[in-house]
Amino acid sequence: MMSFRFRPDVRLRSRREYVAVQDRGRRVSARYLTMLALPNSLHRTRFGIVASRRIGGAVVRNRVKRRLRELFRHLEPDRAGHGEAPARPGFDLVVIARREAVEAPFADLSADFNAALGRVGVRPRS
Repeated sequence: MMSFRFRPDVRLRSRREYVAVQDRGRRVSARYLTMLALPNSLHRTRFGIVASRRIGGAVVRNRVKRRLRELFRHLEPDRAGHGEAPARPGFDLVVIARREAVEAPFADLSADFNAALGRVGVRPRS
């Protein structure tokens, strides 16, 4: 059974990691988010979220971050850092939430997330 915890080894944790993705990663804008992706050598995909105060107060920002983490958790098990290490390389993903993500239906946010994954070169789930 796959764990749905957002473990520390699948998170981007330092400013240096975020800046590296923002400087060298591929950027794609979508309706509810901007996604940046940079291949890594870890054979797992790591995830980071940027939700600025322009989105809303802490409660609103935390809700948006929870929704985005949930989308990340439902990637293929090996893409989200669960299970055995895959043969293909992993990615460092940074998602920058837009104000529109606050009121977006979850299905629309999910479709936007998966479309952005495909456009940055990370194969979304089937």
